[in-house]
Amino acid sequence: MSKNNSIRTEKKARGKKGSAVSGRVILDSITKMSPYYLAKNSPVMFAVEVGFFLVLAIAVFPDISKEYVNQSRTFYIESAVILILTVWFATFSESLSEAQARARVDSLRSLEKEVPARKWANNKETMVTSTILKPGDEVMVHAGEVIPRDGLVNEGKAFVDESMMTGESNPVFKEKGDRVIGGTRVASDKLLIEITSEMGRSFLDQMVGLIESATRPKTKNEIALTILLAGLSIIFVMVIGTLLFFARFLGYPVDIATLVALLVALMPTTIGALLPAIGVAGITRLGRDNIIAKSGKGIEAAGDCDVLVLDKTGTITEGSRSAVAFVPMQGFTEEDIGQAAFAASIHDTTHEGKSIIDLAEAKKFVPPLLEKIITARPIEFSAETRYSGIELIPSKRATLEKMETVKSFNGPVSSGCKVAAMLQEISRTNRNAKILKGSIDAMLSTAGNNLNEAELKWKCQEVSKTGGTPLIVMIDKTAVGLVALKDNLKENIRQKLDEVRATGISTVMITGDNRLTAEVIAREANVDQVIAEAKPTDKLRKVEEEQGRGHVIGMVGDGTNDAPALAKADVGLAMNSGTAAAKEAANMVDLDSDPSKILKVVKLGKQLLMTRGAITTFSIANDVAKYFALLPAMFMESNPKMQALNIMQLHSAETAVLSTLIFNAIIIPLLIPLALKGTRFKPEPPQKTFVRNMLIYGIGGAVLPFAAIKGIDILLSLFMR
Repeated sequence: MSKNNSIRTEKKARGKKGSAVSGRVILDSITKMSPYYLAKNSPVMFAVEVGFFLVLAIAVFPDISKEYVNQSRTFYIESAVILILTVWFATFSESLSEAQARARVDSLRSLEKEVPARKWANNKETMVTSTILKPGDEVMVHAGEVIPRDGLVNEGKAFVDESMMTGESNPVFKEKGDRVIGGTRVASDKLLIEITSEMGRSFLDQMVGLIESATRPKTKNEIALTILLAGLSIIFVMVIGTLLFFARFLGYPVDIATLVALLVALMPTTIGALLPAIGVAGITRLGRDNIIAKSGKGIEAAGDCDVLVLDKTGTITEGSRSAVAFVPMQGFTEEDIGQAAFAASIHDTTHEGKSIIDLAEAKKFVPPLLEKIITARPIEFSAETRYSGIELIPSKRATLEKMETVKSFNGPVSSGCKVAAMLQEISRTNRNAKILKGSIDAMLSTAGNNLNEAELKWKCQEVSKTGGTPLIVMIDKTAVGLVALKDNLKENIRQKLDEVRATGISTVMITGDNRLTAEVIAREANVDQVIAEAKPTDKLRKVEEEQGRGHVIGMVGDGTNDAPALAKADVGLAMNSGTAAAKEAANMVDLDSDPSKILKVVKLGKQLLMTRGAITTFSIANDVAKYFALLPAMFMESNPKMQALNIMQLHSAETAVLSTLIFNAIIIPLLIPLALKGTRFKPEPPQKTFVRNMLIYGIGGAVLPFAAIKGIDILLSLFMR
């Protein structure tokens, strides 16, 4: 019984929320009908509103212009009502699209509510509120419970429902080391989670902040189209004024309301009304994919994008290279390279480093003197040196007897294991030594004279032929062998790139890998162009080079060294997990930090341009039928020969004008779903898309009004008998 009551309560709450949103949309749409707002943002609708005031003034004060009034007062009132409804439908479409964006923020805020949490301390649970949790606290979250704050899984395996955040309906599997988002729900089992974010600084807070701070200034295309529509409006006003003058000069009585109706019919009111909604809806659709557009510039540019600059790691590939094999140099064994790689990776906390340790342990290639290796000075990886490892520092208190008592983690040293012997020799002599792993070109300069470069290059090629990346491992100046790393292609990445290419976009992959590895990956992913062995500055250079050729460039990045290229690119997508410099430079931020989403951005940009073009085509094509409705209505009473143009056989001049105005008004709300959802995107050449849209929205836009206006005229004639 209580369950039914809670369901009813929830339904009532939803109903109240829905009515509140509807009320806000209606109030907002009425506010936007201000002449000042329309003159600034929608010149077409401003002209329609001026027509409304003119027709309404004549309806209220019919004596002010008897010479130009041929219809009844009721007709003028009806025309005025239809005109103001046309304006309201336009502002309503914009307000509705903005309400969707606000609803996104409201739904995210609802996830930030205070929830009970099971704080885990001293092997027992204590119920607390989520607001008092601090970074470092551990919480136990059972199936069906909400994760109180962003965190890291310390224990357990479970599925987590992240649909309210990412839109992905299937729960995501989480285990030790995975990150979880506050506000999401554990769907099965339980997890011990370490809180990593402070109150007010969670993923949700960042998302809401970015959405609220994102502005939507008009894009260049919108500004150009707005200027075009304003120019057309001025031209049509001049045409109508000239028509009024010549009609009077030639002795043809012309009604003011009919002239206003002709003006409204001539102007592309449909696209003028829906243009703001299309732009707002584009940003909202990006938001559903957890991409925040900081302005409309990036989305517009995405529609014109014809070159995509993509990093290999994380965009085309999974971004988590793992060790798959140890390749020894001549004179060494697989165990030698395994032990040396283990030592060089002992302080490497990256996925690559951990995978090398895991592979070495799986093959039982753990080196001797593990205590000395663990306490060695770590050498961190940097973009300049491109290597990492350890440095064994001589100990002043070390003695030969003490060092000989240190036992290998894997038992006695294997006979014939050269690296183990080298480590024992370093320990006995208590000397300084470095064990490093890194890129081939960066490490060659440190190698000794006994390095066989021909052998090294051949073995590197063998690794690269499989799409792997070779890392060389050295003890001091002696090259021990290679670690083969493999990074798998992202799921369906080839299909996605093929779809992008079908729209006329060429793809460029930039990677620091050697050319052979890069070319193998490029062939597997079907990338058009490859830049291998790239330095951090090569991305910016490539962007500038392509822009110099007149191309519109899209690129993705997450590091400080990517910031100049992100700022220079026409479409810059930064990862939320990246540096502040990258996010500041880009015009879009991906909150999920998935580099392959640049493909979604490009598709949406194309779809936005297609939608705008389709509705513009439809709006202009509508005018054909309106001419055949209104021109006969204006002159057929004074000139019966004009009846020949009345091909729709409309009932009367009055019903012809009202039918046209009604169709002109109701087509706006009927097209709101198309403006908000967008036209269907198909990966195909732009020429094919243009032809298809001309057939659907051009011919369809010309034919539909004939049937619709005739149908409305029949209905009106029934009421006017």
